[in-house]
Amino acid sequence: MSTQSTSARRGIPRIESIKVENYRALKKIELKDLTPLTVLLGPNGSGKSTIFDVLSFLSECFQFNLRQAWDRRGRAKELKTRGQTGPIVFELKYREQPGMPVITYHLAIDEGTKGPEVVEEWLQWRRGQKGKPFRFLEFSRGKGRAVSGETPDEDNQREEVNLRSPDLIAVNTLGQLSDHPRIAALREFITDWYVSYLSIDQTRHQPEAGPQERLSKSGENLANVIQYLKEQHPERLEQIFKVLRQRIPRLEQVEASPMPDGRLLLQIKDAPFEQPVLSRYASDGTMKMLAYLAVLYDPEPPRFIGIEEPENFLHPRLLPELAEECRNAAANSQLFITSHSPFLLNSMRPEEVRVLYRDEQGFTKAVRVSDIRGIKEFVQEGASLGYLWMEGHFGMGDPLVNFGAPRTKIGK
Repeated sequence: MSTQSTSARRGIPRIESIKVENYRALKKIELKDLTPLTVLLGPNGSGKSTIFDVLSFLSECFQFNLRQAWDRRGRAKELKTRGQTGPIVFELKYREQPGMPVITYHLAIDEGTKGPEVVEEWLQWRRGQKGKPFRFLEFSRGKGRAVSGETPDEDNQREEVNLRSPDLIAVNTLGQLSDHPRIAALREFITDWYVSYLSIDQTRHQPEAGPQERLSKSGENLANVIQYLKEQHPERLEQIFKVLRQRIPRLEQVEASPMPDGRLLLQIKDAPFEQPVLSRYASDGTMKMLAYLAVLYDPEPPRFIGIEEPENFLHPRLLPELAEECRNAAANSQLFITSHSPFLLNSMRPEEVRVLYRDEQGFTKAVRVSDIRGIKEFVQEGASLGYLWMEGHFGMGDPLVNFGAPRTKIGK
């Protein structure tokens, strides 16, 4: 598969680590040395969906605003880790592209008298191997300073800024100004994230006609995306159909046709029959696979893609193929996937997988599979991760044993 795009040629941002504090069951957790493709594995209630929601929360803060993302989740009462009084903290370490310095973005949020407040926000990088860390953006409750320029450092002028409200995120506000290219790059990166909460029923929706470039989080505009690809990128749409025909027996074509009332009708045609069927009569697996391919084959793909439990509604034999599509897409986007499937896991590498579990206090912990003793040796001898997991070699992540907590020591 070839999914090369302009974003691949110019280099894309990569998150190298994520740290979260006081967010629901994530009292304190850090995922280091992240790969372009990362899979979160673990039993129900281990925290996979919570980490996924962290990504969604940050995405919503930048695409909409902090107050909307905060209120939608029940505010501090529901968001804060039980028993904790400090703010919710997010910290990303990322590179804008290979060879660029690592930038750290720190965002701390707490409940104020009138709603959520950004109690601390800063951007920091280190220029050169021996340079000292330098914060070129630093804000608290709507007041702070930022350094402008392509390569901000201590010699540049600091600009004192007062935001209109303490619930405004400085990166989101200043990132709209051309004077702050590094800040703007982070804003553009997070705003571009695609975190999927795909609903099969929504993919069968009959929206108003009109091409749309990107699939929505729930997938209700799938027909609009097919229309857009047909009009603007027919070669990419044919790639999607080619893959879909290989995955779905006897499938021939997918059509998005305008109706007289202005709605868009999505129809699926099987090879033995002359007339296509409406999408609402197509199988769940067909609709889900079509939706995923529309995301993974996007001509201008999101720089970050999150997919929760892609194995649902799909035949197990299709999961290694989908994993390969995800791996190829990771050349242009960074992917986060949550899963319970050993069949999907079989296609992954030890350094790409994190096992989540709850400790004795009920808080989520994470272990990289490559750090579990003996796993690398098993894989080198030809074992697949999915089978090692199901046979208990990970020593954790088994919902029937000690709530999924470790039974063996971590280490080489």
